[in-house]
Amino acid sequence: MAKTKSSLKPVEELTYEEALAELEGIVESLEGEQNPLEDSMKLFERGQALAAHCGALLESAQLKVQKLVGESVIPFEEEPE
Repeated sequence: MAKTKSSLKPVEELTYEEALAELEGIVESLEGEQNPLEDSMKLFERGQALAAHCGALLESAQLKVQKLVGESVIPFEEEPE
């Protein structure tokens, strides 16, 4: 992770895009680098917080969309492979 602990924004202040980008970086770091256990645990904890924040932001956006269009929202269905 490029940023130091002190330069990281609080998770609650991040936009969805910022949180997702940081989470992707953490995953890459945990998958690719040999980190000391303590550093890996800190990255994991930050990643958990980022994932929860992203989920909350998505849920909030979904609720806003439902309020705007009512029950006429058609659920996304994936095409069969």
